[in-house]
Amino acid sequence: MKSSAWIEKSDKYIMRTYGRFPLVPVRGEGCYLWDADGKKYLDFLAGVAVNNLGHCHPAVTAALAKQAGELIHCSNYYQIPQQIELAELLCGLSFADKAFFCNSGAEANEAAIKLARKYSREKYGTDRFEIITALASFHGRTMATVSATGQEKVQKFFDPLLHGFRHVPFNDAASLAAAVSPCTCAVMLEPIQGEGGVVVPDAGYLQAVREICNEHNLILIFDEVQVGMGRTGKMFAHEHFGITPDIMTLAKALAGGAPIGAMLATDELAGAFTPGTHGSTFGGNPLVCAAGIATVRAIMEEGILNRTCEMGEYLVGEFEALQQKFPAIKEVRGIGLMIGVELNIAGADIVKKALERGLLLNCAQEKVLRFVPPLIVGKKEADEMLKIFTGILEEL
Repeated sequence: MKSSAWIEKSDKYIMRTYGRFPLVPVRGEGCYLWDADGKKYLDFLAGVAVNNLGHCHPAVTAALAKQAGELIHCSNYYQIPQQIELAELLCGLSFADKAFFCNSGAEANEAAIKLARKYSREKYGTDRFEIITALASFHGRTMATVSATGQEKVQKFFDPLLHGFRHVPFNDAASLAAAVSPCTCAVMLEPIQGEGGVVVPDAGYLQAVREICNEHNLILIFDEVQVGMGRTGKMFAHEHFGITPDIMTLAKALAGGAPIGAMLATDELAGAFTPGTHGSTFGGNPLVCAAGIATVRAIMEEGILNRTCEMGEYLVGEFEALQQKFPAIKEVRGIGLMIGVELNIAGADIVKKALERGLLLNCAQEKVLRFVPPLIVGKKEADEMLKIFTGILEEL
């Protein structure tokens, strides 16, 4: 079926919760997608930082195929070997002692919110329930995570929001400290804001946040849904800043494209989740956990982290060179392959022109082009992207 026919059906049957582009992907390999008409696209969006190993990585597809022939799903009333193995891998790579699995980043953040509140209620009493989050943050689309998100455009139409969240400017430790009250139980932050425009905090900010949490016995939650799993050149973005949280959430790239979320925590906090207090029917089923195991092993064994650092440095350098040449570029920022190019103009037209030329990009906060390619990207693909991007800038 041609792309036009699929788009016509989509308009008839799919709810319009996205402003979808006229692209119908039907096949992917590495850094490339092909649409229903056979056109090839260079993917520098990677499913919004999901396909960190590229499309159809051999180890991930093999793990999915093998597991699909053995056992796809069973109840979490039983012990699931793949889930146990993935939890062991993630805890071994992080500060955490225990893992909870779900299906998405929003669900992982819901779990973190519930765990923080339940732990605090049991230890400090019912008055301690507020969570401080950041303006311009993004934590999900459920009612609790919309309430936690610091963007009015995400929250409008859904009043009344869940109470108990305070929003303060990101990268401003003084404002955060001033927001702490006797009701505060936790602080929830993205170590690097993604939907907020690829905002990297100043040196010392997250350290100051950790100290504030220590001083007031607050739980520190890091939302690493977008920036975790190697995206910044380290397995978890907070490692760049020399501190650890008490709770961390993961999703997106955790299983190479299969739908999974995870909430990791220390033993002390994890103990607050007792049987019946939280759950997820599909969370951590054998199929997605097999994909997760293959993904984590590939990141660790295939030199992905070093490659991410090297290609990130190369691309930032090239973007900074373009900034000197084109006044449309205001700022270049990022770590690893989490790169934002802030413009002096709206970015939507550039994204559209890139799509027409076979390049997939994304724009956040109206003026920040977000470059989050697969972490397997090489200089060949990077130069191909730069040629297209430069051509668009020249036209502007």
